Amino acid sequence: MNVASVSNLPAGAVDLFEREGITELYPPQAEAVEAGVTTGENLVASVPTASGKTFIAQLAMLSAIERGGKALYIVPLRALASEKAEEFQEFESLGITIGVATGNYEDRGEWLAQKDIIVATSEKVDSLIRNDAPWIDDLSCVVSDEVHLIDDPERGPTLEVTLAKLRRLNPAVQSVALSATIDNAEAIAEWLDAALIDTDWRPIELRSGVHYGDALHYDTGDTEKLSVQPNENPTAAIVRDTLQDDGSALVFVNSRRNAETAADRLGETVSSELSVEEQNELSELADEIRSVSDTETSSDLADCVARGTAFHHAGLTSEHRSLIEDAFRDRLIRTVSATPTLAAGVNTPSRRVIIRDWRRYDGSIGGMKPLPVLEVHQMMGRAGRPGRDPYGEAFLLAKNHDELDELFDRYISADPEPVDSKLAAEPALRTHVLSTIASGFVTTRSGLFSFLSETFYASQYADEEHLKSIIQRVLRYLTDNGFLTQSEESLSATSLGHTVSRLYLDPMSAAEIIAGLRSAGSGSISALGLYHLVTRTPDMYELYLRSGDREKYTEIHYQRETELLGPAPSEFDESAFESWLSALKTARMLEDWASELDEDDITERYGIGPGDIRSKVDTTEWLLGAAEELAAELDLSLTTSIRRARRRVEHGVRDELLELVNIRDIGRKRARKLYQAGIETPEDLRTANKATILSALDGREKTTEKILENADRDDPSVDDVQPDDANPADHTMSPELSDTTDNNSTSTKSDDQSHLGDFS
Repeated sequence: MNVASVSNLPAGAVDLFEREGITELYPPQAEAVEAGVTTGENLVASVPTASGKTFIAQLAMLSAIERGGKALYIVPLRALASEKAEEFQEFESLGITIGVATGNYEDRGEWLAQKDIIVATSEKVDSLIRNDAPWIDDLSCVVSDEVHLIDDPERGPTLEVTLAKLRRLNPAVQSVALSATIDNAEAIAEWLDAALIDTDWRPIELRSGVHYGDALHYDTGDTEKLSVQPNENPTAAIVRDTLQDDGSALVFVNSRRNAETAADRLGETVSSELSVEEQNELSELADEIRSVSDTETSSDLADCVARGTAFHHAGLTSEHRSLIEDAFRDRLIRTVSATPTLAAGVNTPSRRVIIRDWRRYDGSIGGMKPLPVLEVHQMMGRAGRPGRDPYGEAFLLAKNHDELDELFDRYISADPEPVDSKLAAEPALRTHVLSTIASGFVTTRSGLFSFLSETFYASQYADEEHLKSIIQRVLRYLTDNGFLTQSEESLSATSLGHTVSRLYLDPMSAAEIIAGLRSAGSGSISALGLYHLVTRTPDMYELYLRSGDREKYTEIHYQRETELLGPAPSEFDESAFESWLSALKTARMLEDWASELDEDDITERYGIGPGDIRSKVDTTEWLLGAAEELAAELDLSLTTSIRRARRRVEHGVRDELLELVNIRDIGRKRARKLYQAGIETPEDLRTANKATILSALDGREKTTEKILENADRDDPSVDDVQPDDANPADHTMSPELSDTTDNNSTSTKSDDQSHLGDFS
């Protein structure tokens, strides 16, 4: 089927596609058109990566807009939201507007009412429904990308409930679900009342197999010699062979530390294949990476990039990850070593994929566990880019002949696992039951059961009594904590329950915060106490305790016990007390950040990456904002202390710099330099000697003028102004600014927090 034969698209859409070289539809895309994707029919497309799933979604959204509607594209990750929104920008030439919504769970997103296509994470869509976003009712097409993530215990329930709510809000909405190839795609199609396209077709061949000895063993039964040279490991041998064929390689490993080590070791293999021009471009990219973050992780990444390799994991900042992904797509960076984060839908194809580690640590069993088949197939699907690669290849690595056979049986010849709903878990249900009642979706027990009967869980399992028993426990918990009131049949959220739902808090987090704030009474409340309170909620991933940490943080616990909010568990309750100490470790990290300890020192001390710091800071800022609203709701006189602690962690500064960091373009380091030069307030920026200010800002004239303009100085120009060398700012942090630090810290960079946020 050629694209010109597709009807119901906006004027100019076919011309746009043809200019991009899209003249013929792939078989799955043609099948989607025949199934009615451009006439409003529901559709589930279960097809391999790189087989044109996104184009199917585009056809659905464009035809919905042509019918006068609005389209919503739901993604699992914030990074993927930005990527898809950028991809859809091309439709602006057709007069179609694009909006992206990923953060601020209290925002109703009224501005999105003016957009034709809205890209958002499932959590953001859920929050928009809770906050009664007015444009939700106008949706005529909802696309759910990576819908198989309904199987994910963390994100799956939110996606499932969100899709069920959207369908109830607008029964006529077109549902389009995109998935990797899964075992029970027909079950999802049945739930969504959708036609199913289930195929293994790919535009270019994907060959998979296992490397063992000196050969590649393919799924076809063929073998190909690929020798491992002396002092070379199998991964390096495959990468070398790939680069010599002008390809790129993506290596999947099981931890951050392994990703960094593998990238470093592959530098020698890759650098020898680089041209002088590529070396120069990589040197410039390395400088850009160093400028993102002043940490050892950033420096190590830049060193790798200069040699044509990179590592990719959740410990990197979003800026780091974006730079790496773009350079890898452009094949400037030739090899990336990554944790499975990179397999989760982000567009990073390569000629070859090497799955070096097919087991990873699972804390629930205290040991290594094989990866799911679906996850391995997702990694393999990164191999091969249409129009760039003649083929794609993906390999696992075997150490012996028995493992060769095991890997073929476990992964190469195996079908992916079925997708199973994770909704019937109490942590998921307490959140979604409260929001469903608070948003007015249901007002009775029977209404609640009726709504939940429309979920994927209910379509999969006939055990209604099991679900009802869990719901009864959840309702009792929500009532006992003051979030709901209930009679024999009616259900209604209290004012506090409405607030908790609007703030997008797990009710258990809200209960923990409320109990902690009430325990403070009207007394003083420290930043550490507040950081510790929010870090021990279910909405925060704590740093885990390493060897020696239990003794260290037990001592800190007793030293600062009076600052901590709420009763500490008994030391004899090992699990509860260890969780308390893990939260204390996380709180100390946040306190160090808010006391202006250098980012590099924090990453070294706690064994984390710069991305972890920013992730924890963002979550803490959100939870403290919620705590501030809860304190106001309960009429507790703590809002000023909470707001100050929140702003300190937001900006990473001590109290005295809070006024300065309110000025745009003044961060924690510039604020400290200005303060040490005697510039302590915005008023000082408007009146102080310009030479002193210029000196404090390292003589950077453009930066100084921009800051003075932002501070509303009458004449921000520093033309002909010389830095005041007689009164230079002390640009180093004075010892008293590090009063929360521990000079006896034994933290090392090799202490890996790899299980934290790798799938965020």
